[in-house]
Amino acid sequence: MNAAVRRRQGRFTVAAMTLAAVARAVASGLSVEWSNNWLTVRGPLLPAEGLRVHYLEAVCRAGSRDADWVAHTLIPHRTELLRRASDGSELELNTFVEDGLQMHHRIRAGADEVDFRIEAAHQGLERSAAHWAQVCPRLGRFTGFDDAGPDLNDYLPKCFIVLDGAITRLPTSPWATKARYTPGQVWRPRHVPPDDVNPRPLNPRPAELGLIGCFSADERTIWATAWEPYQELFQGVARCLHADFRLGGLRPGERRSIRGKMYIVPADSAALLRRYLADFPEHAEAAR
Repeated sequence: MNAAVRRRQGRFTVAAMTLAAVARAVASGLSVEWSNNWLTVRGPLLPAEGLRVHYLEAVCRAGSRDADWVAHTLIPHRTELLRRASDGSELELNTFVEDGLQMHHRIRAGADEVDFRIEAAHQGLERSAAHWAQVCPRLGRFTGFDDAGPDLNDYLPKCFIVLDGAITRLPTSPWATKARYTPGQVWRPRHVPPDDVNPRPLNPRPAELGLIGCFSADERTIWATAWEPYQELFQGVARCLHADFRLGGLRPGERRSIRGKMYIVPADSAALLRRYLADFPEHAEAAR
């Protein structure tokens, strides 16, 4: 590994690991903590400071595709910590949205994944305006780039979505460049109206599956995420990758269960894809 690559990696901890060493490191497991809207995931395959996730970054209205992000789309919300296991294996959070929607989050850290279970319940008197929410993982350090660097797309070749049944690096062809806000890229699944996604460039190809992720600086590890139900896949301007989860505007008294995964695994693309499809069989069915 040359000196330039080492400089880019900064404090990344697994620069020289073989795949076998990565697999052994996975066995020691992950831990999670949360404070002031930031979830931190720690583990041997992650940067020394952990992987930071803005959780929750935003709760969003429909009609967001060509609307002002602050004036129209964002719905005020607050999240509080209920409980953290002493060993960092589990968290419970509550989110309160301005219109009466509430979300209870149970987050569990495993050997090589973080599991998310959300129970949403609407306590308001009118239908909730919340159609989707954003979980924003910051991946600059994991992919080997400075979080503060000027080129917001420097990490792009490390990132992937699934196209034609295979993990495919970004940028894909075609690649959209025009939108209310740039840069970035959005992939919309067929079940979501075109007007209800992020106001960044919308890729003309629909999301084939709900998995998005990236490779580590040394290409030995994959980070990836998926949610069900999901609203969109999004490559953003904070060196982030989203699989934003869908709420759909709950009616008064309505409840909805939502689940998500973050995988931190050895860089075996085929194995990851098999595991994801086993965890989210609804996505494979929708793709058919």
